[in-house]
Formats: sequence, C-alpha cells, structure tokens
Amino acid sequence: MGLSDHCLDRDRIPRHVGCVMDGNGRWAEQRGMARTEGHEQGEHALFDVIEGALELGIKWLTVYAFSTENWNRPDDEVRFLLNFNRTILRRRCDELNEMGVRIRFVGRRDWRVPKGLIKEMDEAIELTQHNERMTLVVAFNYGGRAEIVDAVRQIAAQRIPARMINERTIARHLYDQEMPEPDLIIRTSGEYRISNFLLWELAYSELVFSDVLWPDFTRHDLFAAIAEYQHRHRRFGRVR
Repeated sequence: MGLSDHCLDRDRIPRHVGCVMDGNGRWAEQRGMARTEGHEQGEHALFDVIEGALELGIKWLTVYAFSTENWNRPDDEVRFLLNFNRTILRRRCDELNEMGVRIRFVGRRDWRVPKGLIKEMDEAIELTQHNERMTLVVAFNYGGRAEIVDAVRQIAAQRIPARMINERTIARHLYDQEMPEPDLIIRTSGEYRISNFLLWELAYSELVFSDVLWPDFTRHDLFAAIAEYQHRHRRFGRVR
C-alpha cells in the first residue's frame, strides 16, 4: 500500500508528529527472543518512519526514545538501551545528515546519562544543525512532568514575579523553545495512554492509537495515522 492508497491531502500534512514507540519488548517475547532484540528491530521501524515522514514533508518528528521512568527497568535492559542509543547515533548520524535531517534532543542531562553519550548527542546536534528538510527530536531521559518542573525551576531562579507568569512564560522555559506543539501524537502497541510524553505541548494534539507493535510499524502505518488525522476537525476549544 503506497502513499496514494491513503488518499492523503498533501495540503493538510501535520507539521509536527510525535511517536510513542511502544511494544519492542512484547514483540520479542512473543517470538521467544530477549527483549533487547525487540529494541534492535525497532531501529528499522524508526528509520522507515523517518523516511516516510520525509516523503510526506513533515517538518518535525519527535520520538520517545528513553523516559525518566525507564531507569526502573532491569539493569541489563537499561545498560543495553543506553549503549544502543549511542550506537545508533554513531552508525546513523551521517546518514541522517545526508538526508537533510536536523537532530535535536529533549530531556534531562543528569548524572545518570553517561558523559560519552552526551558527547555523541552534542556531536550529532552540531553536525546537523543547519539542515532544514526535517527536525528529528529525540526525547531521551525525558518526562513531561520533569520538563514542567524544570521550567518552573528556571522561572523561580530568575525571580520572575508571580503576576508576570502565564502560559507563554512556561512555554519559553521548556526544553526546546523552537519546537512547535505537535499536531498528531501516535502511540503503538495497543496501549491507550500518554505515558508522560510532551504533557504541556500536546494540549490540543490529535491522538491516534495503533495496535501494531513498534517493530512492525512502517511508513504505511504512519500514512494511515495521518489519514485518520485528516478526517478529524480541530476546533481548539472553539465552535465551528
């Protein structure tokens, strides 16, 4: 099934799509594999979705790579995920750069994130900073509540008077001030929750939940989610 089979309106492609890439572990367990093999297969799904997003002309794609809650997983899986994300950056950064993708990261850079990984992240940001075809935002060591807490801490540290604080004030202190609010959030694996992803930013996002486990998710599932998005009417609290 190709792009044309979804009858997408190319004038109504969402500017910003967010993905909660869920189901890697279950995909592996269903096949008698180690959970880490599901994460490895998930890399192929991610890059197929990136290529599909580029094909559509999506300008921003944000993926949930590692949450603040993922530290509670078994130690061997946490170590694998940290090393795996670092390996992806090493192997794929040049490829993304050639595709015209700008790489950004959102999340806490605290003591738990290895310094070597932070170095790889900074190098990817620097290498791709002038690309304009699409911005890929990787939410790593990210939590929506943590982002709001960190924004409030910055505001308090700047001693901004309470009467001067409004929604714009908080938005200016989020991790990436340039990132637009997502038009569409996709969650895979049949789970119907947000799991602390972009809590502030998704106030008026359209939500699409897919039963497909992330390693099986393809650009065609992305196209189908956008087709559903295009059938909805976004009112932003107003009456049509």
